[in-house]
Amino acid sequence: MDWQTPEDAVPSAFVTESHRRALSAKPPASGAWRVGDDPGHRRFAAIGDLTLERGGVLPSAVVAYETWGELNADASNAVLVLHALTGDSHVIGHAGPGHATAGWWSGLLGDGKALDPAEWFIVAPNLIGGCQGSTGPASIAPDGVEWGARFPYLTIRDQAAAQARLADELGIDRFAVVVGGSMGGMHALEWGAMFPDRVERIAVLAAPPAATADQIALNSVQSEAIRMDPGFAGGDYYDAPDGEGPHRGLALARRIALLNYRSPTELDERFERSWQSGLSPLGGGGVFAVESYLGFHGNKFTRRFDANSYLVLIDAMSSHDVGRDRGGVAAALGRIQATALVLGIESDRLFPISGQELIARHLPNNIDGDRAHIISSPYGHDAFLIEDALVDAQLRRLLATPSQAVTAVAAAGSSAES
Repeated sequence: MDWQTPEDAVPSAFVTESHRRALSAKPPASGAWRVGDDPGHRRFAAIGDLTLERGGVLPSAVVAYETWGELNADASNAVLVLHALTGDSHVIGHAGPGHATAGWWSGLLGDGKALDPAEWFIVAPNLIGGCQGSTGPASIAPDGVEWGARFPYLTIRDQAAAQARLADELGIDRFAVVVGGSMGGMHALEWGAMFPDRVERIAVLAAPPAATADQIALNSVQSEAIRMDPGFAGGDYYDAPDGEGPHRGLALARRIALLNYRSPTELDERFERSWQSGLSPLGGGGVFAVESYLGFHGNKFTRRFDANSYLVLIDAMSSHDVGRDRGGVAAALGRIQATALVLGIESDRLFPISGQELIARHLPNNIDGDRAHIISSPYGHDAFLIEDALVDAQLRRLLATPSQAVTAVAAAGSSAES
């Protein structure tokens, strides 16, 4: 596995000596993209001051994004692709200047694939609060220094509102489909609830209707791992020399998360009780192969992500509750009119299929009636990024289904004319 491939998007694999050598340099204090860095394929949209759900304003916000294809004359072929916790706008493309890793969903977007740029105008933003070009904790605040731990609290709804502002800037009134997996699926649900007139279809992949106590607990442990690192320095670490930032805490948080992104079956079948080297892990100074796998990917992660951003984003995930202030989950889902695909993964231990079944049961225009479409995969939560053929087929099915929202509008127009 190429060390520049996102670990979420491929099956787990043994770590080789060449992999380790590629990461032998000291990690930076932050892996964030910063103003002055090569933009790569990013574009940037200034969306103005963003009023936040829980109070306050994020001033002069900027969204980094990438696009593929061309917007047609009536702007009816726009697709919004929303990334998961540690993703970014670089859905497809090689690693290179401005992009630390290759694209994370090349199996779904491209020529002849479900999201074909010859047919669709595809927009992928980096989340507000993220660290790959959109305004986040590593960005410069109005006082001339990084926001750091002063960055305001964000919810999933705040991030969806920023995405809607981006759509305004691009001249898109309505998306043909909003697609998101994991944290991106939370945003897709919020698009259905917040902007019913602006979305025809939603694809909610491996996402829950609300963050559960179990999921919030997992986030809190990752948060504490970062905050306990002396290099975190209360969030004020951007001037720290390489190797002296919060890389140990951030790497540990990533290792904790990876255990929930993959299934026990995959890890056991891939690594079993194998040793990483000839040194015994049974008191001989060696480690098990699975320990080396987690350590390598934790180390790698610190070179492309920012600790403060990680905290902001997992807090946003913990805020997720589509039913908050809407009469509860069932009532909120029942008012979403977009044609929907709800996809769950049988082996997902991060967001179990009970959550997707609950969503499907209450969405009035789910293409599978009151059931979620469940795929069988050994890869756990990350299967939505790995099982290209299975996910591609379901996205095609959704895109081929007439939008109930458009049908309702057309029916209302016909009624008015008569």
